[in-house]
Amino acid sequence: MNKIERYLLDRARFAPGDRVTPRRPAGLRGPVSLPAPGGLTHLQFRRYAGCPVCNVHLRTFAVRHADLTAVGLHEIAVFHSPAEDLLPHHEALPFDVVADPGKELYEAFGVGRSVRSVLHPRAWLAPVRPSTYGVVMRGVFRGGRPYPRSGENVTGLPADFLLDPDGVLLAVRYGRHAADQWSVEDLLALARSHA
Repeated sequence: MNKIERYLLDRARFAPGDRVTPRRPAGLRGPVSLPAPGGLTHLQFRRYAGCPVCNVHLRTFAVRHADLTAVGLHEIAVFHSPAEDLLPHHEALPFDVVADPGKELYEAFGVGRSVRSVLHPRAWLAPVRPSTYGVVMRGVFRGGRPYPRSGENVTGLPADFLLDPDGVLLAVRYGRHAADQWSVEDLLALARSHA
């Protein structure tokens, strides 16, 4: 990414206190309210459908879904993959998953990509952990691919946003590499601090 692209991306980025325009993107189970009414919304941007780092990360959120809803959190995960690619990997997740192959939401929220996303040691280690194989292979056995296809990109960066019901951003994190994202514990602490 050159200096001009970096400048334009930084201008599009949000900060705490900014207000997000309400949207109704298409989720795997139907339209999704963004922000969710009556609680906090955690909007997380992931990479492509079969991304090992993303899939293991989302599995931790699925396992702790009851803890997240207990503090009033509504979870939305966005991928730059088409819905048919997401279904084998993410159909069973207990929260909303949005397909954004045109990257309209990515652009609106200033979520970019960088070669650094896959060059950081934490990004290298995540896919080779033994716990990763079961999560990724579950999607592969259902017909999914563990690699990106045309239009998807391994250099995508993650991002996390915590919004109140009026669309005001309470916290923001733009990842610097593929494994740079909020953990469940990070998110629970943020939600409790804004309760």
